[in-house]
Amino acid sequence: MCSVLPTDRRFPIVAAPIPTRRRILGRLPLPERRYVADALRTETVGGVLLLIATVVALVCANTPLQDTYDTVRNFHIGPAALGLDLSIEHWAADGLLAIFFFVAGIELKRELVAGELRDPKAAALPVVAALCGMAVPAGVYALVNVLGDGSLTGWAVPTATDIAFALAVLAVIGTSLPSALRAFLLTLAVVDDLFAILIIAIFFTSDLNFLALGGAFAGLALFWLLLRMNVKGWYVYVPLALAIWALMYNSGVHATIAGVAMGLMLRCTRHDDEEYSPGEHIEHLVRPVSAGLAVPLFALFSAGVTITGKSLGDVFTEPVTLGIVLGLVVGKAVGVFGGTWLTARFTRAELNEDLTWPDVLAVSSLAGIGFTVSLLIGELAFEGDAALTAEVKAAVLAGSLIAALLATVLLKLRVRKYEALLAEEERDEDGDGIPDVYEQDDPEHHLRMAAIHEAKAAEYRARAEEAVRRRSEAELTGASRDDGDSPA
Repeated sequence: MCSVLPTDRRFPIVAAPIPTRRRILGRLPLPERRYVADALRTETVGGVLLLIATVVALVCANTPLQDTYDTVRNFHIGPAALGLDLSIEHWAADGLLAIFFFVAGIELKRELVAGELRDPKAAALPVVAALCGMAVPAGVYALVNVLGDGSLTGWAVPTATDIAFALAVLAVIGTSLPSALRAFLLTLAVVDDLFAILIIAIFFTSDLNFLALGGAFAGLALFWLLLRMNVKGWYVYVPLALAIWALMYNSGVHATIAGVAMGLMLRCTRHDDEEYSPGEHIEHLVRPVSAGLAVPLFALFSAGVTITGKSLGDVFTEPVTLGIVLGLVVGKAVGVFGGTWLTARFTRAELNEDLTWPDVLAVSSLAGIGFTVSLLIGELAFEGDAALTAEVKAAVLAGSLIAALLATVLLKLRVRKYEALLAEEERDEDGDGIPDVYEQDDPEHHLRMAAIHEAKAAEYRARAEEAVRRRSEAELTGASRDDGDSPA
């Protein structure tokens, strides 16, 4: 029995694999990339509708249509006996946004069981970035109001990110982000929504009606039981969901929490015989309603604020409104960027080699667009003070607009790089429906590419032979003409 020494040349020395550092904002797995693309496509359309609704609301509030606009949004409808005699604006905020938060609940559940938040190491980045992206704006707001002797009541207003509005900005300026940045923005918004939900539930819950709250919990338990028994039919779940929402509203807990709770109960993992999980299927059905109807209608009835020279001046001079603007524009960008950098620094992870830290800063500034949830929290924080609520809404609009303009400038500086990265991600030269970057380790892909290039090579060889033949014929024809023209 012979021993193999390290110096024996018959047996090459194999070096131990060098551990690679984990990358952040790396390429997504193909199924996740497709899910993100589908989700963002719907949100982009909804974001454009949201922009249109906001413009219509501002036009109505600042033209002779103002009286009609105020009459419509203050019109009360609903059964008073059930405690639901609400204004149209109130229905939009508490009713329609429950659909938005229902979708947010499904998104969160999916991220926790099948997406980026499933892996604790991968989840660290969006969670830390979202936490810093909420803590820093709140701190900026608090600092401005402490120094300016303002009110700390609105500390939560600049903490939210509006993914639909952010995507609408990308659509308007014609910038397509690489999938890693798009997924980061979507996951960040999902985590952001989770913490916004917790803020609403903890800090904006009025006096509790325990009887109604108990009824809401009983309804949620029945909802969960029906799901586990695999009971199907919208005619079962829609009336039950409406009852749960009504009970939650009357309990003193904000009614949108009911939507989140029901979304979290849906199963978002697929069985072997399923193309989509029940949660993904329902999200596919409800997301267009949320993005295309619920959120734009909320904006239509909530974003209509009267804009005057004085009100614009107050936005940048009063501590409450200035704190909101600086929180959205400065706090969000610094918080999200700082959280991402700290995650990379303390986990020793490397940034995706195709991206740079200025790219992260651009996306972080895009997170400063805090429209929908910021408006909702503003209404809750300053409920009962109509004048201050209007100023807060104007501050949210101003801060979101400035953040959008800042992000536009930063993204446009790298737009060619983004276009090249996106084109490389989507390139499918063998035409099998799978981008080539996902098939680098598939020998069948390389054989298909070899056959394609061999066919192209044969085509070009045939063209070369044809060109040579034509050139030879032309030379022969020219020579014969010269012989005919020469003297005998």
